[in-house]
Amino acid sequence: MKTTSRIRTLPLVAMMVLALVAVPATAMAAEPTVNLGTTAGFAVLAGTTITNTGPTTITGDVGLHPGSAFVDTGVTLIGTRHIADAVANQAKIDLVTAYNDAANRPVSGAVPVDLGGLTLTSGVYNSGGVTSITGTLTLDAEGDPDAVFIFQSSATLITASDSHVQLINGARFCRVFWVVPSSATLGTDSTFAGHIFALTDIHVQTRATVEGQLLARNGEVTLDENVITNEICAPRRVINIDKTASPTALPSGPGSVTYTYEVTAPGTIEFSNVAVTDDKLDSVTYVSGDMNSDEILQPGETWIYTATTRLTETTTNVATVTGVGAGLATSDTATVTVEVGTGRVLPDTGTPWYGVLLAGFVLILVGAAGWVAQRSHA
Repeated sequence: MKTTSRIRTLPLVAMMVLALVAVPATAMAAEPTVNLGTTAGFAVLAGTTITNTGPTTITGDVGLHPGSAFVDTGVTLIGTRHIADAVANQAKIDLVTAYNDAANRPVSGAVPVDLGGLTLTSGVYNSGGVTSITGTLTLDAEGDPDAVFIFQSSATLITASDSHVQLINGARFCRVFWVVPSSATLGTDSTFAGHIFALTDIHVQTRATVEGQLLARNGEVTLDENVITNEICAPRRVINIDKTASPTALPSGPGSVTYTYEVTAPGTIEFSNVAVTDDKLDSVTYVSGDMNSDEILQPGETWIYTATTRLTETTTNVATVTGVGAGLATSDTATVTVEVGTGRVLPDTGTPWYGVLLAGFVLILVGAAGWVAQRSHA
């Protein structure tokens, strides 16, 4: 009887074990994204006004409701304007829904007021006060392109000058959300990623770049020489190399040429492990451009490399830059051709045969002169 009792209890024990295993799996389910509704296509959306100073490029739609003042002097808009129309009105309604969703998500982790210097994985974070970024905040998707990051401020969002939001290991700007129950200010020369849901205003200071959205429910959005990009939900792992030669040609024949390479990151993704090679040269030397000496190529930086060589014939060579952005390797190439002419008539004086040829020529002249002298005395 005891044996039978033990056997009958085994299914119950097994069910209890399965239940215990299942609970953590449910609790650790991936954080779902925030549904943006019709706001998804907007780069900038505000309640009162949108103003701009200097040259600014906006990729994505621009909307205002109920306000109607869009001061667009200097703005290059790659998108559609929706000023106090039905589309902007519906987008504002959907913004309220998205704001409330993100603001009410259960917090999975507490963070300090200043997020600079942190590396965070997917989750919902709350500082318990204002939210700021000094330096670099790194968001690590750990290889999951659907990883969601939600930051809930209790007041303002303020990023310092030259601060950065860095996306690594597959993290995407369209899965990063910032809930700001007051106003947001992005510092000069900063790079930012994600959707800002601000209850009042958003101020983007000089030369700051944003990959994501500026969504101000009730207030204004101010811009100043910015690049605001809300494109397809994918990492903008853009690295670029430009190459020049000096001189651009050698019409008189072989000579020395110096190549200059300029490497930039036009998007908002930063790059590590940056390397430049040239298929016809042994090495390329880094010169300057890493402004904070962190070996990270950041948007706004231009890294300079050079290489010098001697060309004896027309040469086409290809430079390649590689780097790791958002956890994935990215590359770009640049090609330059230097024409080498054949204008030299005399032999190259640097060759050992030059002296022999010159001596032989002199002997022929001397011999010819002697023969003429002999003929004249005959």
